[in-house]
Amino acid sequence: MIVGVPKEIKTHEYRVGLTPAAVREYAARGHRVLVETGAGAGIGTTDTEYENAGAEIAADAAQVFRSADMIVKVKEPQRVEWEQLREGQILFTYLHLAPDPEQARGLLASGCTAVAYETVSEPGGGLPLLAPMSEVAGRLSIEAAGAALRRFAGGPGILLGGVPGVPPARVVVLGGGVVGSHAARMGAGLGADITIIDRSLPRLRQLDDMFGGRVKTRFSSIAAIEDELVVADAVIGAVLVTGATAPQLVTRDMLKLLRPGRVLVDVAIDQGGCFETSRPTTHADPTYEVDGIIHYCVANMPGAVPMTSSHALNNATLPYGLALADGGYEACLENPALRAGLNVHQGRMMNRVVAESLNLDV
Repeated sequence: MIVGVPKEIKTHEYRVGLTPAAVREYAARGHRVLVETGAGAGIGTTDTEYENAGAEIAADAAQVFRSADMIVKVKEPQRVEWEQLREGQILFTYLHLAPDPEQARGLLASGCTAVAYETVSEPGGGLPLLAPMSEVAGRLSIEAAGAALRRFAGGPGILLGGVPGVPPARVVVLGGGVVGSHAARMGAGLGADITIIDRSLPRLRQLDDMFGGRVKTRFSSIAAIEDELVVADAVIGAVLVTGATAPQLVTRDMLKLLRPGRVLVDVAIDQGGCFETSRPTTHADPTYEVDGIIHYCVANMPGAVPMTSSHALNNATLPYGLALADGGYEACLENPALRAGLNVHQGRMMNRVVAESLNLDV
């Protein structure tokens, strides 16, 4: 199979679908790998390093899309990319289709087979290809909150960890999954006062054991969220329903509970966001204000640390990508994890949760 790696074109996206180390693995299995020139520049990798790993260098993205049997990316395809996809071609990347009906229509019209990293699921419900970027985003969310709380950024001028004699910032984390636990780990490490809200009692018990009392936990309810908003300096939105639009846990009316200049960081923005007032932003212009509350809603947070992110992502995606390259679409029928990741095939929506979010038939 010819495996193609185009350069990412989303604003301030510096990650790459395959690192040279991953290319070597594909080449060792007998696959041709075609990498767009400059695709690895964001992680400091040259075309020569890709060639030494066994790749061929394409002059532009059009050559990659035209020649490849399978496209491996990081972020969801932009219009100019999905318009180049064709029937029988496999797309392996993050898709986040639930809040993006235009992309969904484009993929359906192309006739391609699209496998989404974020819905590849292992037995027991684990999300192995979402987890590494959730780990990165969770840790970055605390950095983003800390930066936005600074006075010159519009915040009240609060240091996350405080100092002796001055209390730390109070950070509320909505969701105790991978993003939430890593946000809590980072925040607690900096000395912030952390509370995690989640609706799963078993998960709250795990978190209590994990942090040994350094992080407070609360069962999720409207009342609990409202209580915490009153005292919060920053709120991290870390809720996830696999494949579906994120639930909106903080309404615009609830913003009045927050004190002026406080910060909302919506890590769920890829799936539509968990704050009613959220809208996607970029690393170039990451924040905006609604009713005196600062919103940070960057839709590709891990793109800010592409070297770490690309290697972490490739470590996770490699076995699944090799399975697709070896077996094509049939690999999705044989591998339950890939079957869960199959979102689109030959003009049909294949994932029920995604389809329901888009009001489409399966």
